[in-house]
Amino acid sequence: MNSEQVHILIVEDESIVAMDLAAGLEMDGYHIAGIADHTEEAIAIFKEEVVDIVLMDIHIIGDTDGIDTAAALLKMREVPIIFLTAFTDQKTVERVKLICPAAFLSKPYSIANVRISIELALSNFAIAKETHSGGKLVSLPRPQEEKAGVEKETILQHNDFIFIKENYRFIKIKTDAIQYLESSNNYVHIVCDDRKYLVRMQMSQLLEKLIFKNIIRIHKSYAVNLHAISSFSEQEVTIGKLELPIGRSYKEDFLQHFNMR
Repeated sequence: MNSEQVHILIVEDESIVAMDLAAGLEMDGYHIAGIADHTEEAIAIFKEEVVDIVLMDIHIIGDTDGIDTAAALLKMREVPIIFLTAFTDQKTVERVKLICPAAFLSKPYSIANVRISIELALSNFAIAKETHSGGKLVSLPRPQEEKAGVEKETILQHNDFIFIKENYRFIKIKTDAIQYLESSNNYVHIVCDDRKYLVRMQMSQLLEKLIFKNIIRIHKSYAVNLHAISSFSEQEVTIGKLELPIGRSYKEDFLQHFNMR
């Protein structure tokens, strides 16, 4: 299991539909945390597994339907809920509104529409208020340069994770896996333990909005994770075998993060 993947719980009473949906999402790079066809199973998976998004059918096995099941899950912790259903009558819609879902998709649906709904779910959840657990997703807005026609970059943050949009899906990155950031004009390379990501955004804006106190800017082109540093001097920081320069205007602020005696 890749921790960078978005973890999805599918609650669907038609096993063939659920397996087909799971297979399509796995081919797109998502991780299926589990498949449930009734409330008790959904709750058990939700308690035991990492779940970033729930795809919830309204008509499921048992006396409790998908709307009540979603409400039960949200009482445990806040996650985006996408309803997938053939029920679009007004009474059902009114009950769904009480849950404040991130997205609502009517059956029959295509895998392409589900992908779009997942993106909407993350985006909608990004502007939500504080969750019951005390964390929230933060949408990092686009820089001023994008007003000139550059495509909008989407980055979300939820507690100790950020979600970076790569093609049509979001990649999940644990913030403490970030080793350093490298700026290149209007782009930033996010260098992690095992790979590098590229986002269209200025360094100053990313640092302003990123909620991770261990990321410290040391140069106009670099910011580092204090936990990733293996050694440093007044002129440079070493991360593994890589040496990064400390800019004169950033030196004092960098050194203040250490108890110098």
